[in-house]
Amino acid sequence: MQYPEPVAKLIDGFMHLPGIGEKTATRLAFYTIDMPKDEVQQFAQALNDTKEKLTFCSVCGNITETDPCEICSDPMRDQSQVLVVEQPKDIATMEKMKDYHGLYHVLHGVLSPMEGKGPDDINISSLIKRLQKNETIKEVIIATNATPEGDATAMYLARLLKPAGLKVTRLARGLAVGSDIEYADEMTLFRAVEGRTEM
Repeated sequence: MQYPEPVAKLIDGFMHLPGIGEKTATRLAFYTIDMPKDEVQQFAQALNDTKEKLTFCSVCGNITETDPCEICSDPMRDQSQVLVVEQPKDIATMEKMKDYHGLYHVLHGVLSPMEGKGPDDINISSLIKRLQKNETIKEVIIATNATPEGDATAMYLARLLKPAGLKVTRLARGLAVGSDIEYADEMTLFRAVEGRTEM
């Protein structure tokens, strides 16, 4: 079926979002059409504001309204630790925990030869410059995802940073709280054993 051009463009716009196929995009488009006009305008303004009012922190790469961001500007944060994450949304997840008080660095991706992403395609060079300029940083905590690409990025960073005399650590991985050993895969069990702690 041919939709009027504005509807077709809206469907196409929704289809550009990750994980949204044609059926879901069509459903979202018709939901938007049925929304009150003021809600649609608020939604459109929120989308526009994300492009107009946000920037990336020149220090850590997080999304922010001010540069440097609030975390980098906070003198109460532990200046000796930098936790390296893949995306800005990972910082929000870590901050919900309320137990980490150090600094962050956002890579904006991971190494992925299959997608043609090398070290120059993610935010590694600014991390190196930051570490060279800031002698108070003693530990780099690598918090990339537990994927082949995340692991490869973590190993690359560790090899790059260890010769500088920095302590390089990786987030522990293994069995989730409440999970049964019988349902865990071999790699999860291996990492749980490797990451065991003394009681």
